[in-house]
Amino acid sequence: MSSIIEKKKQVVSDIATKLRESKSTVLVDYRGLTVAEVTELRKELREAGVEFKVYKNTLSRRAADEAELSGLNEQLVGPTAIAFSAEDVIAPAKILHGFAKKHEALEIKAGVIEGNIATVDQVKALAELPSREGLLSMLLSVLQAPMRNFALATKAVADQKEEQGA
Repeated sequence: MSSIIEKKKQVVSDIATKLRESKSTVLVDYRGLTVAEVTELRKELREAGVEFKVYKNTLSRRAADEAELSGLNEQLVGPTAIAFSAEDVIAPAKILHGFAKKHEALEIKAGVIEGNIATVDQVKALAELPSREGLLSMLLSVLQAPMRNFALATKAVADQKEEQGA
Protein backbone atom coordinates (compact mmCIF):
# COMPACT_ATOMS: atom_id res chain seq x y z
CA MET A 1 0.00 0.00 0.00
CA SER A 2 2.74 2.48 0.90
CA SER A 3 4.62 1.79 -2.36
CA ILE A 4 1.56 2.96 -4.30
CA ILE A 5 1.44 6.15 -2.24
CA GLU A 6 5.16 6.68 -2.78
CA LYS A 7 4.71 6.29 -6.54
CA LYS A 8 1.88 8.82 -6.52
CA LYS A 9 3.98 11.26 -4.48
CA GLN A 10 6.77 10.86 -7.02
CA VAL A 11 4.35 11.57 -9.90
CA VAL A 12 3.06 14.68 -8.10
CA SER A 13 6.64 15.83 -7.54
CA ASP A 14 7.50 15.23 -11.22
CA ILE A 15 4.48 17.19 -12.44
CA ALA A 16 5.22 20.07 -10.04
CA THR A 17 8.84 20.17 -11.25
CA LYS A 18 7.71 20.27 -14.88
CA LEU A 19 5.22 23.05 -14.10
CA ARG A 20 7.95 25.12 -12.43
CA GLU A 21 10.70 24.49 -14.98
CA SER A 22 8.69 24.71 -18.20
CA LYS A 23 8.78 27.97 -20.10
CA SER A 24 5.31 27.19 -21.38
CA THR A 25 2.59 24.72 -20.36
CA VAL A 26 -0.80 24.29 -22.02
CA LEU A 27 -3.79 22.32 -20.67
CA VAL A 28 -6.20 20.86 -23.22
CA ASP A 29 -9.38 18.79 -23.26
CA TYR A 30 -8.85 16.07 -25.84
CA ARG A 31 -12.29 14.43 -25.51
CA GLY A 32 -13.65 13.46 -28.93
CA LEU A 33 -10.32 13.02 -30.72
CA THR A 34 -9.68 9.68 -32.37
CA VAL A 35 -6.61 7.63 -31.55
CA ALA A 36 -5.13 8.53 -34.96
CA GLU A 37 -5.67 12.26 -34.30
CA VAL A 38 -4.07 12.06 -30.83
CA THR A 39 -1.13 10.15 -32.34
CA GLU A 40 -0.73 12.84 -35.02
CA LEU A 41 -0.85 15.56 -32.35
CA ARG A 42 1.72 13.78 -30.16
CA LYS A 43 4.03 13.43 -33.19
CA GLU A 44 3.80 17.16 -34.00
CA LEU A 45 4.48 18.09 -30.39
CA ARG A 46 7.37 15.62 -30.02
CA GLU A 47 9.05 17.03 -33.16
CA ALA A 48 8.90 20.50 -31.57
CA GLY A 49 10.42 19.22 -28.32
CA VAL A 50 7.16 19.44 -26.37
CA GLU A 51 6.21 16.76 -23.84
CA PHE A 52 2.51 15.80 -23.95
CA LYS A 53 1.11 13.74 -21.07
CA VAL A 54 -2.17 12.76 -19.47
CA TYR A 55 -2.20 12.57 -15.67
CA LYS A 56 -4.93 11.94 -13.13
CA ASN A 57 -6.56 15.26 -12.23
CA THR A 58 -6.15 14.69 -8.48
CA LEU A 59 -2.39 14.27 -8.93
CA SER A 60 -2.24 17.29 -11.24
CA ARG A 61 -4.15 19.43 -8.72
CA ARG A 62 -1.75 18.50 -5.94
CA ALA A 63 1.20 19.27 -8.22
CA ALA A 64 -0.32 22.64 -9.15
CA ASP A 65 -0.68 23.47 -5.45
CA GLU A 66 2.91 22.38 -4.84
CA ALA A 67 4.12 24.56 -7.75
CA GLU A 68 2.08 27.50 -6.36
CA LEU A 69 -0.22 27.48 -9.40
CA SER A 70 -3.49 26.73 -7.58
CA GLY A 71 -5.41 28.78 -10.14
CA LEU A 72 -5.11 25.84 -12.54
CA ASN A 73 -7.18 23.58 -10.28
CA GLU A 74 -10.51 24.79 -11.66
CA GLN A 75 -9.36 23.73 -15.16
CA LEU A 76 -8.25 20.27 -14.02
CA VAL A 77 -11.62 18.58 -14.51
CA GLY A 78 -12.58 16.05 -17.16
CA PRO A 79 -10.07 14.53 -19.54
CA THR A 80 -7.05 16.83 -19.43
CA ALA A 81 -3.74 16.51 -21.21
CA ILE A 82 -0.79 18.74 -20.41
CA ALA A 83 1.85 19.93 -22.89
CA PHE A 84 5.16 21.02 -21.33
CA SER A 85 7.90 22.90 -23.18
CA ALA A 86 11.18 23.56 -21.44
CA GLU A 87 12.75 25.37 -24.42
CA ASP A 88 10.24 27.22 -26.60
CA VAL A 89 7.54 29.43 -25.09
CA ILE A 90 5.45 29.61 -28.26
CA ALA A 91 5.67 26.02 -29.60
CA PRO A 92 3.00 24.26 -27.49
CA ALA A 93 0.48 27.08 -27.88
CA LYS A 94 1.10 27.38 -31.64
CA ILE A 95 0.85 23.63 -32.32
CA LEU A 96 -2.20 23.04 -30.10
CA HIS A 97 -4.00 26.15 -31.40
CA GLY A 98 -3.37 25.12 -35.01
CA PHE A 99 -4.50 21.56 -34.29
CA ALA A 100 -7.63 22.85 -32.52
CA LYS A 101 -8.53 24.87 -35.63
CA LYS A 102 -8.45 21.68 -37.73
CA HIS A 103 -10.05 19.43 -35.07
CA GLU A 104 -12.87 21.09 -33.17
CA ALA A 105 -12.82 18.33 -30.52
CA LEU A 106 -9.55 19.67 -29.08
CA GLU A 107 -10.20 22.49 -26.62
CA ILE A 108 -7.53 24.63 -24.99
CA LYS A 109 -8.38 25.11 -21.29
CA ALA A 110 -5.56 27.26 -19.87
CA GLY A 111 -1.82 27.60 -19.72
CA VAL A 112 1.22 28.64 -17.74
CA ILE A 113 3.59 31.03 -19.48
CA GLU A 114 6.92 31.51 -17.72
CA GLY A 115 5.38 30.82 -14.30
CA ASN A 116 2.20 32.87 -14.76
CA ILE A 117 -1.24 31.35 -15.28
CA ALA A 118 -2.64 32.26 -18.71
CA THR A 119 -6.24 32.29 -19.90
CA VAL A 120 -7.41 30.66 -23.11
CA ASP A 121 -7.31 34.05 -24.85
CA GLN A 122 -3.73 34.66 -23.74
CA VAL A 123 -2.66 31.22 -24.97
CA LYS A 124 -4.33 31.89 -28.34
CA ALA A 125 -2.66 35.32 -28.57
CA LEU A 126 0.70 33.67 -27.89
CA ALA A 127 -0.04 31.09 -30.59
CA GLU A 128 -0.67 33.80 -33.16
CA LEU A 129 2.73 35.44 -32.64
CA PRO A 130 5.24 34.92 -35.43
CA SER A 131 8.00 32.38 -34.87
CA ARG A 132 11.35 33.40 -33.38
CA GLU A 133 12.88 33.55 -36.87
CA GLY A 134 9.98 35.70 -38.07
CA LEU A 135 10.43 38.12 -35.17
CA LEU A 136 14.19 38.32 -35.80
CA SER A 137 13.55 39.01 -39.46
CA MET A 138 11.14 41.83 -38.55
CA LEU A 139 13.73 43.29 -36.17
CA LEU A 140 16.42 43.13 -38.84
CA SER A 141 14.13 44.88 -41.30
CA VAL A 142 13.47 47.67 -38.79
CA LEU A 143 17.19 48.05 -38.11
CA GLN A 144 18.04 48.18 -41.83
CA ALA A 145 15.34 50.70 -42.77
CA PRO A 146 17.22 53.90 -41.77
CA MET A 147 20.35 52.87 -43.70
CA ARG A 148 18.30 51.86 -46.74
CA ASN A 149 16.41 55.18 -46.67
CA PHE A 150 19.68 57.11 -46.30
CA ALA A 151 21.18 55.24 -49.26
CA LEU A 152 18.10 55.96 -51.40
CA ALA A 153 18.15 59.66 -50.45
CA THR A 154 21.88 59.92 -51.25
CA LYS A 155 21.34 58.26 -54.62
CA ALA A 156 18.43 60.61 -55.41
CA VAL A 157 20.57 63.66 -54.57
CA ALA A 158 23.43 62.30 -56.73
CA ASP A 159 21.07 61.68 -59.64
CA GLN A 160 19.61 65.16 -59.32
CA LYS A 161 23.07 66.77 -59.31
CA GLU A 162 24.06 64.70 -62.32
CA GLU A 163 20.98 65.88 -64.25
CA GLN A 164 21.67 69.54 -63.38
CA GLY A 165 25.31 69.20 -64.38
CA ALA A 166 24.53 67.55 -67.75
